Amino acid sequence: MTPIDQALDALHTYFGYDSFRLGQDRVVDAILTGHDSLAVMPTGAGKSICYQVPATVLPGVTIVISPLVSLMRDQVDALEDAGIAAAFVNSTQNTEEQRAVISQAAQGSLRLLYVAPERLSAPSFRGLCEHLQISMIAVDEAHCVSQWGQDFRPSYLDIGGFIEGFVRRPVVAAFTATATEQVRADIVRMLNLHAPVMTVTGFDRPNLFLDVIRLGTKEKSEWISRYIHEHADDSGIIYCATRKETDAVAQELRRGGVSAVAYHAGLQPDDRAKAQRAFVNDEVQVVVATNAFGMGIDKSNVRFVIHHNMPESIEAYYQEAGRAGRDGEPARCTLLWNESDIVTRRRLLDMGNANDRLSAEESEFVRSHRRRLLGAMIGYCRTADCLHQYILRYFGQQGGDASVNGAGRAGVDGTGADGAAGVPVEASQSVAAGNTTSGCNNCSNCLGTVKSVDVTDIARMVSRCVHDLGQSFGAGMLVRVLRGSQSQDVLRRGLDRCASFGKLRDTNEAVIRDVINQMSADDYLLITEGRLPLVKFGALAAQTVKPDFSYAITSVIRKGDVPGLAASSAGDGRSRRSRTNAIPSTGGGSANESLDPADEAMFQHLRELRTQIAREIGKPPYIVFSDKTLRDMAQRRPSDESSMLDVNGVGEHKLELYGQRFIEAITTME
Repeated sequence: MTPIDQALDALHTYFGYDSFRLGQDRVVDAILTGHDSLAVMPTGAGKSICYQVPATVLPGVTIVISPLVSLMRDQVDALEDAGIAAAFVNSTQNTEEQRAVISQAAQGSLRLLYVAPERLSAPSFRGLCEHLQISMIAVDEAHCVSQWGQDFRPSYLDIGGFIEGFVRRPVVAAFTATATEQVRADIVRMLNLHAPVMTVTGFDRPNLFLDVIRLGTKEKSEWISRYIHEHADDSGIIYCATRKETDAVAQELRRGGVSAVAYHAGLQPDDRAKAQRAFVNDEVQVVVATNAFGMGIDKSNVRFVIHHNMPESIEAYYQEAGRAGRDGEPARCTLLWNESDIVTRRRLLDMGNANDRLSAEESEFVRSHRRRLLGAMIGYCRTADCLHQYILRYFGQQGGDASVNGAGRAGVDGTGADGAAGVPVEASQSVAAGNTTSGCNNCSNCLGTVKSVDVTDIARMVSRCVHDLGQSFGAGMLVRVLRGSQSQDVLRRGLDRCASFGKLRDTNEAVIRDVINQMSADDYLLITEGRLPLVKFGALAAQTVKPDFSYAITSVIRKGDVPGLAASSAGDGRSRRSRTNAIPSTGGGSANESLDPADEAMFQHLRELRTQIAREIGKPPYIVFSDKTLRDMAQRRPSDESSMLDVNGVGEHKLELYGQRFIEAITTME
């Protein structure tokens, strides 16, 4: 039996699936044939399967390095439910509990051992590893090793040295959902991966409906409250920028009758664990959180993620929004924002903790890089283009052609965008089919629920003004010149004699600033860093003088985004209304079709049984069976153990644990 055949057998036995998803087989085959691997897969694509299945085939134990101790218990519970021996060692255990796990590992009775990166530097753990047969080291959330990622963690810098300390080096596999080409090269270099097989399955999540709504701060709370009440049966996450906002939003929702908990780093560890457990166990509908919540959350039935504030980067947004719809079912990701969010994000960026491992020059370089990441996030909020395409372009996935050996390789020479040398990568890019130029039909921009404004003439004139001012002034001066300001600063410098002076006299100042910022995000302009940022030409500046140049941004709206409030306008004088109703039926490209009424009733019946069992065993409901498995079960109506094994997601061990109760529930309902 070939290694991949062994893996397929294990996949069916433990997880109840007959085939791997896109890219999984490539990663599994690389690991089982002794090659290091770097896998970049979107949230919900099944990264954990890629190391859990090989762990059941390889001899000895697999060490899984995971950044959050709060998630390890759920991951281990899920593996044990699937019949795979797993355990964790972390700070939540006392000395005796840790010794018991270490004893299990030493006796060879574990397949997977989860540890936090901080554990690797402990002499006792290093000593343990010398006596274990370790076949693989899996590094989860591997982007945390990179200075260029949004979740950099200094403790991840110790992983490379830990790996190289082995006399017999195990296979190393790194996994992440958020990695640009630069971050991928950094992962390869910092972990010292040996000629790794690179698998990038694409970044699109076609089951997610994306929308962006510009609202005043008070209007955000009203929008959120209305949406949640209209989707009272759905589980969701609300992300806020600060702890203060997190507490305020959670409290307001509770006053309105919504079961909601707050989660942020200011809470005591026990309170954070309690809040997370309540959400994962479906005891509350909503968790309101800072970005301290969510990395690696396995809860599969999150139907919406709402951002109360703009995140600091596309990477952060992609990861946080990606916690919706992990089961492949339709879900909605809504970003609410306004200008004050930009101010808050810039303030938080400037207040960011310094890394004492970097020189002052390196720290400033990292800070400048993060300012650019923020600029791309601002561009996402303001763009009138397809939101799915914007994200794909950001991560370097152009066109969306499906290919196992795609037209474009990610980090094939192991170098980043800054030219830093790295270890060569044996790369072959698997790109999932994405959106076409006709639009995704699953975001607010493509469906026309957002009004776009043609600002071609404004953009042309902005570009002309940058030329007239010799690329030597900031955005404020551009606006004053274009609007024909008679301020002493303009007149003293003789800028009133510029050809572009006063050409946008009748255009609202906020609109001109919006166009300047969006042109910067789209590379038509470049805004320098520093105390006095200057506006210069970007890489695409020459396109603004071409006859076929066309440019649009979303309209600047206030109250018109909230149903029930009178629409008011700014900027171009036009307004739009944003829907808080269900995800458009045209969306969710890869999502399952809705169940018919009889199957839906059966699905709800099985959900109730799942909740009952979960409470009996003290585990989250999704660990028993996912919503997707229950939907398949509701349609197939298995009447015996043999037909129950045909249900996607029912493995042999879960059949033994829960199969008979679900079969009885189906028989009773029919």
